[in-house]
Amino acid sequence: MPTSRRIRRLQVAPEHVWEVIADPHHLPRWWPGVKRMEGVGPDAWTEVHMTKKGRAVRLDFRLLESQPLELADGGSWRRAWEQEIEGTPFERVLDEAITEVTLTATGDGTEVTLERRERLRGSTRLGGGLMLKRATRKRLDQALDELERILS
Repeated sequence: MPTSRRIRRLQVAPEHVWEVIADPHHLPRWWPGVKRMEGVGPDAWTEVHMTKKGRAVRLDFRLLESQPLELADGGSWRRAWEQEIEGTPFERVLDEAITEVTLTATGDGTEVTLERRERLRGSTRLGGGLMLKRATRKRLDQALDELERILS
């Protein structure tokens, strides 16, 4: 399963980073391509992206794990969510897509790790893995850039 990971140190307290990543309403502020959110609940939400032609594309997600700050063990906090694939156009190319954010307290801020695991389906597994990994790394870098921008 292609996995992409990016790590960045932010000069911000973990509590402030957690406030942003733990609330899906903030995703349009920092996650690339998200224009708005719909149907945000405690364990599920929908991201709305726009195609180049202006058509809305909805991606549904469900929360897999959220370890809030008060439950953290050893100074690390984790939040993970999965894209709902079954019954969507993404089902043709993806079996699974999981995003994970880990925050680790440092002496002067927070180390933020973004990880995206995507398992390709069918013939896309043969040549698409490298291209997907490259595009995913770029998206993770953009997300970290935006987190740094809004939290600075």
